[in-house]
Amino acid sequence: MSLEILTSLQAAKNIGEKKFVVLLDPDKVRMSNVDKVVELAQNAHVDYFFIGGSLIVNSVLDNTLDTIKKACNIPLILFPGNSFQLSYKADAILFLSLISGRNSELLIGKHVITAPYLKVSPLEIMPTGYILVDGGIPTTVSYISNTQPIPYTKDDVAMCTAMAGEMLGLKLIYMDAGSGANNSISPSMIEAVSSTIDIPLIVGGGIKTPKEAEEKALAGADVIVVGNAIESDPDLITEIAAAVHGASGKRAPQ
Repeated sequence: MSLEILTSLQAAKNIGEKKFVVLLDPDKVRMSNVDKVVELAQNAHVDYFFIGGSLIVNSVLDNTLDTIKKACNIPLILFPGNSFQLSYKADAILFLSLISGRNSELLIGKHVITAPYLKVSPLEIMPTGYILVDGGIPTTVSYISNTQPIPYTKDDVAMCTAMAGEMLGLKLIYMDAGSGANNSISPSMIEAVSSTIDIPLIVGGGIKTPKEAEEKALAGADVIVVGNAIESDPDLITEIAAAVHGASGKRAPQ
C-alpha cells in the first residue's frame, strides 16, 4: 500500500512547511464553478483537494472527481461523511475515527463495513483522528454523528484527545469546527494540541480570511482546510494559499 501522501505530510511537518487544502462539497459547489476553482487552485499551488460532505451520493462524487482529475494534477483526498462515500477515482481517503465523540459506530463500527472495500482499493488509506470543536453553531456533522463537539475553550480536552489518538496509532489529527462555523478553532487550542503530538495537525472550519488562515498556521496547524469561504468567493484561494505557504518555517509572535 502506497503511503506517499502521508509520508509527504509528515516530512513537511518535520521541517515546518505548511500545506493548504481546498475542501469541495459536491452538493454545494455547482459544477459550473468547479473549473474556476481548479484553475485558481492550480495557479496558487494548492497542495490537496478534500472532496466530501455529509449528504452526497456516489454519482455526484464520481462526477466531481472526474472533472477535477481531468483538469489538474492536485491530489484528491476523500473526506467522507459516511461509509457510502467511497470512490476509486480519488488518490487517498481520510479514514476518519471520530475520537472526540462517544458514538461507537463512528469510532470503529463504520470502519468494519468499509475495510474490505478499502483493502482491495488503490486508495492510500490515511488513518485520521477526527476531533469536532464547537464553532458557535450546530453543524451538520454534529447532527449526523449524534455527538457533542469539544467546547471552544477546553484546550486541555482537545490536547488529551489528540494525544490519545496518536498513541492509538492514528497518523493524522484533524480538528474541525464544522462547515459554516461562526468561530474558527482558537490559536491557543491549536498550539496546545500541536505542541503535544508529533503527527501532522489538520485544522479547518470557520476560516474565512487569509489572516485567519495564517494565524492558524503560525499557531501550529500543519495543514489548513478552507471550504465554505471559497464556495462563496473562489478568488480567496490565491490569497489564502499565499498566506498559508508564507507561514512555513515561521512561528507566532510571543
